[in-house]
Amino acid sequence: MLPHSKGYHSPLISQPSTSKSKQGGRRKSPKGYREAIFLKEISVILPTYNEAGHIVELIKEICLVAAGAALVPEIILVDDNSPDGTAGAVRKSFGNDSRIKVYIRKNERGLASAVKFGIEKAAKENLVFMDTDFNHDPRTIPILVKQLESFNIAVGSRFVAGGGMKGTQFRYWGSYLFNVFVKLILRIKTNDNLSGFFAVSKQLLKSFNLEQIFKGYGDYFIRFLYQAGRRKLSIIEIPVVYQQRPSGKSKTNFLFHLRRYIITVFKIRLGK
Repeated sequence: MLPHSKGYHSPLISQPSTSKSKQGGRRKSPKGYREAIFLKEISVILPTYNEAGHIVELIKEICLVAAGAALVPEIILVDDNSPDGTAGAVRKSFGNDSRIKVYIRKNERGLASAVKFGIEKAAKENLVFMDTDFNHDPRTIPILVKQLESFNIAVGSRFVAGGGMKGTQFRYWGSYLFNVFVKLILRIKTNDNLSGFFAVSKQLLKSFNLEQIFKGYGDYFIRFLYQAGRRKLSIIEIPVVYQQRPSGKSKTNFLFHLRRYIITVFKIRLGK
């Protein structure tokens, strides 16, 4: 029997500050950051496509945050043969660093299948999933992982107190209203069902039907949370503020994917 199977829980931890100490300098640790310090091995799964402009800096920051929180990281980079040389940039910068594992997929593309590929390659028990464009703040990683001591799944959420998004109001309200729609149709309690920024144990995740869940694009996360809710697993949402990407163009066109997401929701509701 899996531990902590007690259902949904509201957020308990405030969102870390995203302010910088100086322009261009490293960000200060958020208040309460030291409280999350503990020793644990983690695999951070990073699906990439054309992220050469900032992927190296992201990995450096993940490693810096992990070291400050006494975490031992394994970085699983799953690149869909990016024409901008994302994988090459990582290999050039990190050389033989055994913590950084780079995989290039030449015959398959897609966010959900890349995440699944990363799960299969991860060697550590505690898994962290996040975007690779600084949309998700690496300093939240220790807080998410810490919650696995008490909850089955920890999710970074824009739509709980303290959460939010930088950028246009259309982007925020479009995402918010869609998540309200998801909650109403599927009768689930989670507020951010397209987050993709979460932590979970590998043992628990492998108990799901991965082939059924990890397909399409960001809609895999709707399937995952729905199935987790049906199994009455304990889920906590941690407030996060989505940042704007520092370089390149976003691959997530919300309106383009909206039709697929809506179809996914009704298929789940109808048991298909």
